[in-house]
Amino acid sequence: MQPLSFEPQNVPSPSVPSSAPFRLRPRMLLWIALGIVVLASVAAIAAGPLMSRVEQPKYEVVDASGAIELRTYAPMVIAEVETTGERRPAIEEGFRRIAAYIFGRNASATKIAMTAPVAQQSVGAQQWTVSFIMPAQWSLATLPAPGDSGVRLVPVASRKMIAITFPGTATTELIAAKTRELRDYAAAKGIKVTGEPLLAFYNPPWTLPILRRNEVLFALSE
Repeated sequence: MQPLSFEPQNVPSPSVPSSAPFRLRPRMLLWIALGIVVLASVAAIAAGPLMSRVEQPKYEVVDASGAIELRTYAPMVIAEVETTGERRPAIEEGFRRIAAYIFGRNASATKIAMTAPVAQQSVGAQQWTVSFIMPAQWSLATLPAPGDSGVRLVPVASRKMIAITFPGTATTELIAAKTRELRDYAAAKGIKVTGEPLLAFYNPPWTLPILRRNEVLFALSE
């Protein structure tokens, strides 16, 4: 008879830690990427409307039909600048210059609260005015002089306007379609409009398109 052995039989030897670097599997990388996209989307959903809860122009809705409203605007002061070029680069340049003014590039280095919308209007071939409303607590007399000589402070009297509101990315094609829709509505109702359309954009660029508020407005003829 063979003596009993207490030595382990067929027991695998302890594994030796590998010096090879840890590598994520493709599926794990996919889930991480999807997680980042979801988090970014949630942040955009939350931050877009939140960042747009700033002071806006005061108006009374006189009449409404779906996305179209007749409005009477209260008097306001705007800061505006003229820019040239294609519409998108022109509004970006105008935004930067007026933002610099309210962030302290002015005679007293005073910070002025951000407002919405950023407005843009054609004044000629590839010529535009870009403007912000100034918070109601400020007047033409109390606002500091701009450090940029191209930024103007302009009082705007009470006025009647017709507006159409729409979501999405405000492409040239979408703006043109909404402008036609607004003109056609005004013509059908016998409402006389004047001047070039005023474009208004209420949200920061990272806002999801479905949550954006864009408008095309026309001033009414007296």
